[in-house]
Formats: sequence, structure tokens, C-alpha cells
Amino acid sequence: MARRKIELSNENNENIIDIKTGKSVSKESLSVICSRIRYYREKSGMEQKTLANAVGVLTTTVSNWENGRSRPDINLLPGICKALHITFYDLFDMKNPTEINTPRQQKLIHSYEQLSAGHRHTIDKMIETLLKVEQAENCPDLRVLLYFNRSLAAGIGDPTEFEDEAEPVYVYATPEVAHADSIFKINGNSMEPRFHNGQDVLVQRIIGSFDLKFGEIGAFIIGNETYIKQYEKDGLHSLNPDYPVMHFENEDAVYLIGRVIGVFDPEGYAKQSDIDRYKLIHGEEI
Repeated sequence: MARRKIELSNENNENIIDIKTGKSVSKESLSVICSRIRYYREKSGMEQKTLANAVGVLTTTVSNWENGRSRPDINLLPGICKALHITFYDLFDMKNPTEINTPRQQKLIHSYEQLSAGHRHTIDKMIETLLKVEQAENCPDLRVLLYFNRSLAAGIGDPTEFEDEAEPVYVYATPEVAHADSIFKINGNSMEPRFHNGQDVLVQRIIGSFDLKFGEIGAFIIGNETYIKQYEKDGLHSLNPDYPVMHFENEDAVYLIGRVIGVFDPEGYAKQSDIDRYKLIHGEEI
């Protein structure tokens, strides 16, 4: 049988011979693996025999690794890492590119791992609460308006009872929204081309007096219906010329809800996630 050729190290001892292959191995790369195996084995309180049994090699093989006389086959590396509870990055003393924990964070993680299950649960709940508070603090500014999505039902005797037909909605605060109290939906095309059927409009409530100037757009209750009309001296006008002016006598029941500020953009309705954060920071039930 042919004898394996052994390549001897040079006089400066810069190379180490792999006794399996007879080839020289970089001392630098070998020493890292050897020292790391020894380091993590001793750190875990594991004997060489235990590591050898876990990997499936002889105890002398582990000894040879740790003393730099040989290195592990590449196919043994996953088993070594598993037995020592380390990663390839640990074994080769390389920085894990996915590792972002600072020394302080690592210390906190280590401290957390030392806690009992009950105390860990307490910390978990505290973190959940703090995260919710932080999210709430970053919540966009919201306002709550009353939303009316249909005409008033027939049979309402007191116009002030129309409040029962509204539901609160959360909207993102804007300068225009800051002056509004309600949102009404437009039904029909009588206010074309400025206002379209199905659009929502912002309304500033006017309570107690008919404080609407001629030429302004208002929301009115006439009989048992709501209307969006332009207020003029001779009556309520539609912007669409196909509709006649609504004239009234003094005894007619015309109730002013408020001033129409403008069209409300549907994107202005708050997302549920922002609503939940708003309720949390304001102590409202979610």
C-alpha cells in the first residue's frame, strides 16, 4: 500500500499538519476552531468524552482538535455546534451579520432568562403595555364627529331629536375638520356641480340662532327630511338649475342644522389601528 506523503512544517512552525490528510493547514484558521471548541466545551462544563459521544468520535479525536493536532471534518461541524449549543459564527469567532443586540441588550436577555416563569410572565405583560402606550403616543391626532348617513325618519316631532339618527365616527384632524361637528351624506344631484350624490360633507353646527349668511350652504331639516341647500333671502336654492327654489312662510317649520364647510375626503376616516391607539391613550375601552 502506498505510503501517505507527509508535508512537514517549516522551520518557523507556521503550518500545522492534518494527521488525516498529511496536508499542511493554516495555523490561524485551525487555532480558531480548536480554541473555540475548547472554550465552549469548558464553558458548558462538558467533558471531552461527552462531546465525543455526542458527535460520534473518539475522545482522543476531541483532544487532538483542542490541541491543534487536527481539525474536525466539515461534516462534523453541525453536530459540534449542536452539542455545544452554539452557531457557526460562534465556532469560527465571526460576527453574526444578523445579530443586532448590543451588549446591554444581551445582558437584559441573559437576566430575563434567569427569571422564574411567573416573573417572566410579569415582564411580558409590562412590555406589552409599554408597547401599546408608545404606539398610542405616536397616534395621529383624531376627532370624533357625528355621522348622518340617511334622511331623518318620518314621525320625528322635535327636530332636535335628529341626534338619535347619528353615530360617532373617528376622523383625522385637519384645519377644516377642526371647525366641524357633523358629517352628512348628500342624497341626489340637486347641488351639482359642487356637491355630488353620495358624497359626505362636513357641517359646523349652529345652535340657538339662524346664524347663516346669505349665499352660504347649510344643512336643514324641513318637515322630516334633511336638505343641503344654499341660503338666500328668498328661500333655499339648489345649485342645479333643474331644481326650483324652496320658498317658506313664517309658520313653516324650517330648522337649521349648521353650515356646510366642504366635502369630506373618505381617506379622512381613521384606520381601526389608529382608533385603537387613540382609545388607549385616552383611556377609552377598545
